[in-house]
Formats: sequence, C-alpha cells, structure tokens
Amino acid sequence: MASQNRPTDWLLLSAVLLVAGALMLTQNQPLVRTLRAQAMGWTAQVESTFAWVGRYLRVLERNNELRRENIQLSSQVARTRDVRQRNDELRRLLDLTDTTDAPLRPARIVTKDIFQKENFLILDVGTADGVAEGMPVVHEQGIVGTVVLTNEHYARVMPFLNTDFRVPGTILPLRAEGIVRWGGERLDRLQLDHVVKTEPVEAGQRVVTSGHSSTFPPGRRIGTVDSVAAPTGRSELDISLRPAVPLYEISHAVVILRESPPQQRALQEPSAR
Repeated sequence: MASQNRPTDWLLLSAVLLVAGALMLTQNQPLVRTLRAQAMGWTAQVESTFAWVGRYLRVLERNNELRRENIQLSSQVARTRDVRQRNDELRRLLDLTDTTDAPLRPARIVTKDIFQKENFLILDVGTADGVAEGMPVVHEQGIVGTVVLTNEHYARVMPFLNTDFRVPGTILPLRAEGIVRWGGERLDRLQLDHVVKTEPVEAGQRVVTSGHSSTFPPGRRIGTVDSVAAPTGRSELDISLRPAVPLYEISHAVVILRESPPQQRALQEPSAR
C-alpha cells in the first residue's frame, strides 16, 4: 500500500512547492525582495557575459574582414606602384636620343640571369624588329650590354656584369681612358684598367663610353669612380666603379639599331685559320 501511494506523495509535494514558490514571488516580503534582487543580479551578470562574448566575436569577425581588405588594398597599391614605375621607365627610355641618329627599339627584359660569371639577359625583340648581333643595349641611366644572339622575336644580351664584357671608357673631366670590365664578384662594382698612375683620378668622377668603342656611341654613362688605389710595383691605378645602371632592378631597355661598318668588324674578328 505504501508503494502505491508514492506517486501521490510526489504530486502533493510538487503542488506544495509550486504554491510556496508562487507565494514567494507574490508576497512583497524583505526576504523575497532580497532573493529577487540577487536573482536579478545573477541574471544580469550572465546576460552581460553573453553579450560581451557576442560583441567580442563580432569584433574578431570584423577584424578579420578588415585584415583581408587591407591585404587586398596593399596588393593593389603594390601593383599600381609597379605599373607606374614601369610606365615612367618606358617613358624615359622613349625619350632617349642617340648621337648617331640611329633608331631605337624599346624592349622588355623577359629573362634576367645575373647570379653567375656568364650572366645574360633576354629581350622580347629580335630580327623581326631590326635587332642584330653586335648592337648596343642601353638604359636611360647608362649602358646595359651588347646583343650576342638573336632569333625572329628574341635577343640574348651580354650585360656589363659578365666576365667576358669589355668596353672602352673615359674618365670625365680628365679624358683619361681605360678598359671597363667586371671582376666576377660584386654586382655593384666594375673595374677600370690601364689608367696610368700620373692621372689625378678621384672618387666621384664619371666614366662614359669613349669614342674608341666599336659598339657604343661616345658619351654613354658607364659608372662613377668609387675608389682609387696605387699598388706598389705597378704603373697603373686600381680603379673601382659603381655601375650607372642597377641591372638587377631594371625591367626594360633600349636597343640602338646601329652596327659597326663591315670593314671595322672584319678587322676586329680573329683571322680564320
């Protein structure tokens, strides 16, 4: 009988608890008010915590959106700056004039290998554009190199940063002459050989192509004297130059469509055996 009455007892207990809870909520007693205030405080704290978490998550999401937008804008600015620099470079190259009145052929450097002793460049112009072997390649800042191989649409260039490259140079304002070459080590240094010790060479003097070059017209910038030494036991100065053209930075160049006279080329070529 006791076991049969247990559900009824539970129902009675539940009813009593409900009545007690209703009385507590409806009666305006100090204890009830205190409990209500504490409950409201706990509820407000919980709601405030959840609201703070929601705001934090929204801030994180917005921060990620701003970061993505910043990356996109930075990429666009970099591309715009690069295009502007290329356009400025091309505009300056198109303004180049040649003392021989030879036509100029602007070109884009599509391949640049300047990390070894036999460095080379590839230009996107070839025989279809009038480019031939032996033609000089220049930049608005100075000389770049010489065309050594061509096909219909491309040309291979030996730049001044090549251990086989040589060009006669003149020191201004001294008019002292020598041969410029690359030693195969530093990309920002060239050597000027065969200048005698009696010449008052100083750092900062400009070196340009001389009138004795069979490839480059006279007056094209080669570099600037960086240091001068007078080695003991030698009659020549040890002269180091800073190249006028930062070869590792440029993206365009100009081919001067001029060739040496056939008689001069024949004298310069080694005789056949």
